[in-house]
Amino acid sequence: MAPDLFPFVRPFIHALDAEKAHNLTVSCLKIGLNGLVGKNSNPSSLNTEVFGLKFQNPIGLAAGFDKNAEVITAAHKIGFGFAEAGTVTPLPQDGNEKPRLFRLKADKAVINRFGFNNKGLAYFTKGLRKLRVGHTPYGANVGANKTSNDKTADYVTCIEALYGLADYFTVNISSPNTPGLRALQSKEALADLVDRVVKARQEKINQGQPHMPILVKIAPDLTSEDITDISDIALNSDIDGLIVSNTTITRPAGLSDMQKDQTGGLSGAPLMAASTQVLHKVYAATNGNVPLIGVGGISTGKDAYAKIRAGASLVQLYSALVYEGPGLIDRIKHELADLLENDGFNAVSEAVGADHR
Repeated sequence: MAPDLFPFVRPFIHALDAEKAHNLTVSCLKIGLNGLVGKNSNPSSLNTEVFGLKFQNPIGLAAGFDKNAEVITAAHKIGFGFAEAGTVTPLPQDGNEKPRLFRLKADKAVINRFGFNNKGLAYFTKGLRKLRVGHTPYGANVGANKTSNDKTADYVTCIEALYGLADYFTVNISSPNTPGLRALQSKEALADLVDRVVKARQEKINQGQPHMPILVKIAPDLTSEDITDISDIALNSDIDGLIVSNTTITRPAGLSDMQKDQTGGLSGAPLMAASTQVLHKVYAATNGNVPLIGVGGISTGKDAYAKIRAGASLVQLYSALVYEGPGLIDRIKHELADLLENDGFNAVSEAVGADHR
């Protein structure tokens, strides 16, 4: 395998505008330039099964990196156990005005205010149609157009169009960059949304299609009442899990980078503590009966392990790649395997929720 060359090219990448650097990375992966990747192996203790899907490891690529389902195969090749493409909306949209992506280098964080920029459902569908037999699991993260009068209908439209083309769906109601979107996390709105997307799935099942897991991605900026309401809906509906969490609109104490006051959602290292705390609360509120994916601030195997012990069956990351490059994935996997072994766990599933015991 090639050595990890990312530390040598990082200064050149970071000399570019953040969004241009991201687009260049996606373009390189699209044409198969994976030469910056070091080793890629999966310790057997990392094999796990969640939502009826089998994963070689629990480390996933979070939504937002591959907005248009263009580099799912490349994500698997660099070591991810699964990848989530999107967010896709029914109609193409440009998103918010540029600049809209900012590196907080001093804090190893990122702020974005993209606003669901993507090429739309038709383009996204073409990308998924190229992926089928023998693949590593991947998900489709679906959202609503900014100008939509019925945002819930947009989620239904995406699920109906993409049904059978991915392994699971994520209903993204927690981005802070689309006006009104986070209001769908309220009890009444979420109950209606869940009811409609589950009915859309049942219609597909009635037509002979298989069951596809549906997850809901929530924000870290939730009150205790919000967590209780969302947990109740998750327990008493037919959704298959929750993703905890999206970016935060808060600015944790201690941020030092000059970009810290940019508007948008904050991700990266400063989100680790807050998102893990919410994950812990959701696991407790659901009595461990709802599978969870932990997201927010992961940059080491220790971080991934903390999410798992707090209640996550799987984890996802994205922002740490900006600073560490793709070689990070293999390092996290082996650090995680060592931590499991040190605590006497033979598998990831044995450690899920360990802090609650």
